[in-house]
Amino acid sequence: MVQHQYYVVKERAVPEVLLKVVEAKRLLESERAATVQDAAEAVGISRSSFYKYKDDIFPFHENTKGKNITFILQMDDEPGLLSEVLNIIAGFKANVLTIHQTIPINGIASLTLGIDILPITGDTMEMFAKIENLPGIHYLKILGRE
Repeated sequence: MVQHQYYVVKERAVPEVLLKVVEAKRLLESERAATVQDAAEAVGISRSSFYKYKDDIFPFHENTKGKNITFILQMDDEPGLLSEVLNIIAGFKANVLTIHQTIPINGIASLTLGIDILPITGDTMEMFAKIENLPGIHYLKILGRE
């Protein structure tokens, strides 16, 4: 199982292309750019650079409390695994807003969760790491934050 490492890096240490990807994502989210091509051109990167890095860089918000986070998991279809995921979320005092699980195909299901990060919620990156390290979890990806 691949375990992802997360780092907090000062902006001056981040390569320019990654900063431009963040800016392009912001243009798309704010609807100031209609397409990925428009956003990429506006910030001066190629579409391939955007697609290469778009899922790997997000702006860091020191205070994520009061935010909603949506993430997706690929997990084995095993009794009790979803319960373990939900128990970890509950243990960190986050509130589950939505759950959508696909019908398992070849013994693997996709699960999309929307959670509310409360003022009492613990370290969200630690929570995601605990979930990701559960036996039977293949993949965890943060889709978005509000």
